[in-house]
Amino acid sequence: MSAHGGFSNDAGGGFYPGSQQGSQGGGGGKNFQDESLRPVTVKQILDAEEAYAGADFKIDGATVTQITAVGQVRNFNPQPTNLTIRIDDGTGQLEVKKFIDADKQQEAQNPGYGLDSHVRIWGRLKHFSGKRYVSAHLIRPISDPNEVNYHMLEATYVHLYYSRGPLGQDGQAAGGADGGSMFVDGGAGAGAGAGANPATSGKLSGCSTLARRMHSFMNESPGGNEGIHLNVITNSTGMSVRDVLTAADELLGLGLIYTTVDDETWAILEY
Repeated sequence: MSAHGGFSNDAGGGFYPGSQQGSQGGGGGKNFQDESLRPVTVKQILDAEEAYAGADFKIDGATVTQITAVGQVRNFNPQPTNLTIRIDDGTGQLEVKKFIDADKQQEAQNPGYGLDSHVRIWGRLKHFSGKRYVSAHLIRPISDPNEVNYHMLEATYVHLYYSRGPLGQDGQAAGGADGGSMFVDGGAGAGAGAGANPATSGKLSGCSTLARRMHSFMNESPGGNEGIHLNVITNSTGMSVRDVLTAADELLGLGLIYTTVDDETWAILEY
């Protein structure tokens, strides 16, 4: 499997130091070195490049074969031969289809998760009749909300590796400009840090007073891996629910925060 800066795929979906390599039998098949399991956001999937119909998809200029993503189930549609769901990770929505073996049709009706559940998917990116979707090998419910945040950080690490190069000895990325946002259109992407980060400061300078007030509170208040809920912000800042939701929409649009365990819990994007 391909490695990202010394990290390669584990069967569990994460990455661990080292690499696994081998060759596929039968002569004509792809070498396993051509395979990779890449953590991605929904927006990266939707923005993946396809040179022509049937060509390999590319993200950040790198060929993508297998992907893993996390999201909240927004639509659940079991069929006799397949299960189709739509997931939302805060960066966009994507259709995921898992085909069911004839002797396992009960799995489509009771897969162990349902609407509003968080799931992790593994699969391949497909294109059919002008529609992009993921053909899933596995869809697993997420029981630990920290896994959602971990996945976003992992996807960010790999994105930065391909768009800016591996870290140098001083801990700084060796590459140049960022390859675009992996979260929301027009967002700061990987450069949207907090505090004294110039990218953040520049975006905040054009924000409304409410957005700056909310961002300042979140920046100074540790929210842990799950982020900070709407009620905590309103109780601590005196802002109304409407003011917080308005500020959140503005900060989300600029890529300065992202939703975590639900649509009313946010965390600051910083790398």
